Order: sequence, then C-alpha cells, then structure tokens
Amino acid sequence: MSQLFSPFELAGITFPNRIVVSPMCQHMANDGQPSDWHLMHWGHLALSGAALIMIESTAVEANGRIGPHCLGLYSDETAHQLGNVLDRVRKYGDARFGVQLSHAGRKGSSVRGRVALREGGWRTYAPSAIAVGPDWPVPADCTMQDLKRIRHSFAAAARRAEEIGLDVVELHAAHGYLLHQFLSPLTNRREDSFGGSAKKRMRFPLDVFQAVREVWPTSRPLGVRISGSDWIEGGASIEDAIAFATELKVIGCDFVDVSSGGIATGSRPPQVTSSYQVPFAAAVRTAVGIPTWAVGMIVSPHQAEEILAQRASDFICLGRAILDDPRWPWHAAEAMGISIPYPEPYSRSHFSVWPGAHERWKGGLKSGETVRPA
Repeated sequence: MSQLFSPFELAGITFPNRIVVSPMCQHMANDGQPSDWHLMHWGHLALSGAALIMIESTAVEANGRIGPHCLGLYSDETAHQLGNVLDRVRKYGDARFGVQLSHAGRKGSSVRGRVALREGGWRTYAPSAIAVGPDWPVPADCTMQDLKRIRHSFAAAARRAEEIGLDVVELHAAHGYLLHQFLSPLTNRREDSFGGSAKKRMRFPLDVFQAVREVWPTSRPLGVRISGSDWIEGGASIEDAIAFATELKVIGCDFVDVSSGGIATGSRPPQVTSSYQVPFAAAVRTAVGIPTWAVGMIVSPHQAEEILAQRASDFICLGRAILDDPRWPWHAAEAMGISIPYPEPYSRSHFSVWPGAHERWKGGLKSGETVRPA
C-alpha cells in the first residue's frame, strides 16, 4: 500500500492521504479580505486531491501583515469575507482547509521584500530594535502591553477560524516572522523574562500557543510551523527546534511543520537540494515523537513516498510543486497505481479512461500516432 495515500488521524480528523498544500502568500487581498483571485486559487486546489489546503500566512493584526495585500483574520469583516469564499469553494471541492496564523513583526509593511512605509505602510514591532537588513527600518521593541495585545489577537483569530469552519490552525513560528524572532538569538536581545536563554526566548511563542490552545477545539488539529535552522552562524539550530517542539507537545500541540531560514537577509541554505529540509523534520519526529510535516523541494510522488516510508515525516507539504502542477495528487495516484475520486465533470480525463494520460510524460504524441484504445 502507498504511504502517500494511506489515511492519518490528527486530533479528531482522519485525512484520506498525506498531501498538504503549503500556505503560500498570494499578495492579492484587499484590506485583509480575500479577492476573486483567492476564489479561483483555492477553488482549483480544492479539486486537486490533496487532503488539506493551508491558507496562506494570515495576519492576526492589521499591522501584523507582511504587506498591504496580505490576508487577515483580525476583524469580523475579514472573517466574514473569508468564510464566504470558503463556503463557495467547499461546495464542489472535497479538501479540508486550514489556516496559518501569523504576525510579521519586523518583516511587516513590505511588498515582495521592499519596504512599503512610504506607500501606506506602518510601524513594525519586534522583540528587539534590530532591522531585517540595511535597507529596512528599525522596528520598535515590543512592550509588555504589545505582547498582551498580540497574544489576545492570536486567540481571537483562532476563534474566528473556528466560527467559519476551518479544520486546522497552524501558528507561524518560522521564516523570520514575529514568533520566530522571539526564538532566534539573532533577533531577540531582550533582557527581561522573554529573552536571554533558549528557555526564555521560547516563553512568548509558548504563551501564544497556550492562548490559542485554550480556544481552539481539541477535536481539530492545532500545530506550529517551526524552523530547523537559521542558516546563519550563531542562529537557532535543530537542537533549538527539538527543544521548542518538546515544550509544544507538552502543552497540547498536535503537529509541527518543519521549515528553515528567513530570519534575516541572507539567511538561506548554501545550496538547495532535493528534500533539503526533510532531515530537520526527521530529527524532530525522532526526538520528540510528535507528528511532523515535511516541506522543501519535494517534487515527485516517489520522492514523497520514500520520505514517508523512511518515517522521516507523517505528511508531505507541497508548495511550488503544486502551483506548477495543480493536479499533482492525481498524477501521484496514477504513478502509485491507485484510483482516487475525480470531480464528475473531469472524470473523462481519468487515466483509466483517457489514453492521453499515459502519454503525458513522453513529450506528447506526433500527428497520427496511435495510442491504446480508449
């Protein structure tokens, strides 16, 4: 039996396969609200055969957005509009939907990496007054009142996510955003109870998780995207990720999604290779015994199958691979010799019916070339 297409239960939900569409920023929202682009984007992904679609990094505060065109769940209006689009998408698609809740911290108020303070941007906040890079403004230190407000904002966004029927919540504590900024020694130079030792740097992200855990139903999965490495000398390491995941498990975390990098300009791996982040997921899974999601340059079905068979991860997250091929799960099932449901209007393209499916990867057919009988 294929591991990729075997069921897996998280919290109270059984997912029919291990394929997750990663949260990928679209920068197409209007005042935090989804646009027609999102209806189209999520609509075709909902038909893909993936078990779960994670909505892009979604801000818990307006000034927690990465940029002015990012999604939010920071008001009843943003929740209403998001719920409206999801209701329309769910009408035809079978995939479950989750959301990645985030606060950008010092990486906010930007447009595709370019600071947008002069274009209707806003003042940013961080654990310490350290800029992302030379061309970025210095953020303000988070005060105790700021921390209290942000913690409340995460919990309020989770409540809204429940109200509009989302199945999964993931807190974003990677890629250099606010919770990651507290975890990394490169960005957290505080001298109070939220900075200094690794244990103190974990305190605020754990407080935020606890606040969300108190309002999010135990019958639906709640997890965290964490960072396996800062990829910079003196930054957070896999040992820090394991320690953080250990504490998260104790207070009720259902899974961790293990990525890396993004803490500062230049914080990226020296070389991007096939499955380059999977060893981080494997290390956390082995050390902590918590379900993990693997992400990063996972391209082919057989590659994904091998990752699961080696117990390096429990789920496979697809990003650019599924943007490139929105029917990736269909083609993966075909490669594994497994039949999965197709939407009825598309059933004539199923590989058991359409002979062209078997020629797809052969460079196409020449004019007049014979294929097997339909």
